[in-house]
Amino acid sequence: MKKLVVLTGAGISAESGLKTFRDSDGLWENHSIEDVATPEGWRKNPALVLQFYNDRRAKAYEATPNAGHLALVELEKYFEVNIITQNVDNLHEKAGSTSVLHLHGELNKVRSIKNSHLIADIGGKAIAIGDLAEDGHQLRPHIVWFGEAVPMIEPATDIAINADIFVVVGTSLQVYPAAGLLNYVNKTKPKFMVDPHIPEASSNYKNITFITETASIGVPQLAEILIRDFQ
Repeated sequence: MKKLVVLTGAGISAESGLKTFRDSDGLWENHSIEDVATPEGWRKNPALVLQFYNDRRAKAYEATPNAGHLALVELEKYFEVNIITQNVDNLHEKAGSTSVLHLHGELNKVRSIKNSHLIADIGGKAIAIGDLAEDGHQLRPHIVWFGEAVPMIEPATDIAINADIFVVVGTSLQVYPAAGLLNYVNKTKPKFMVDPHIPEASSNYKNITFITETASIGVPQLAEILIRDFQ
């Protein structure tokens, strides 16, 4: 089977009702990114940060996959599909995708503030100040905040290097280091981008076919093309 690598961003989750900060002029639920998505925000007001992610976690827990997610699952019948997602929800897993790498963490998981490897899955539950990890330290969201390292970028790079086909769905290619993954894909390999708006950054890349639709419409269209032309 050919290796199909799919980089997904906020656009695919938005159609399942999950907002992103870019939807509201840099604000998430009326909070600035600096207040709720940075180490500085955590140090300043950890209770606010916990409540913010509790709300997002609850919404993600109730959200359901859309036709874009389901089309990627269908492609596993024909390709070795590896999904690299910038999203922190688990909609790909809910849909049934079997290989999902989360670059920016996962909402349904929390970890110790002292040991980043001490991770627990809490589903849709809330956490508060005083909720402790097994090592006795406060729990925090298992999320990569702005200004923090992205530990999963190296395995994601390895996946991109070995892609036979590379697909980008619902991302502006403005958030690094994820946006740089395209640079590691073999220049001769076919690339596809599904997004209603063609990102300005896309002009930097060669050999890309654009499907200017939302994910729920464009990914099923892409699946038909891939199954027909690239098996």
